[in-house]
Amino acid sequence: MAIQFSDSEKAILRLVQGNLPDSATPFADIARETGTTEEQVLELVSRLKDSQAIRRFGATLRHQKAGYSHNAMVAWRLPENADADAIGNAMASRPEISHCYIRRTTPEWTYQLYTMIHGQNPGDHARVVQELSQATGLTDYDVLESVRELKKTSMVYF
Repeated sequence: MAIQFSDSEKAILRLVQGNLPDSATPFADIARETGTTEEQVLELVSRLKDSQAIRRFGATLRHQKAGYSHNAMVAWRLPENADADAIGNAMASRPEISHCYIRRTTPEWTYQLYTMIHGQNPGDHARVVQELSQATGLTDYDVLESVRELKKTSMVYF
């Protein structure tokens, strides 16, 4: 069931889904701008986190600006009897991996598991792929190196 938000909650969410104010009191600043209280702002974010409507609330590192410009999406083909969740969780635990997804396959594209690997130097992602392959026994994969970033934004809901 979809969550219904009041107008003041939507106003808060419009602001917290983007960059927070660069101040010592960002939630008080948001409250002032939306005509609410700091407690209301914090309660809304806490309620959404507790209900698992949002997984986390935190800073996003712009990996390319931080020096991680050698990146690759790796598509992994899983054997039929593979424990996709266990393998995916093992891969997701690596600090070089920012995204790890299991997706449906098609007859034309039979890869099921996807990892986004970030490296600072040429060859970093290849090293991680090799280590993951050895750790999981997965040898059937395709490495799609990032050539250029065209868009990097978060979803805007309100």
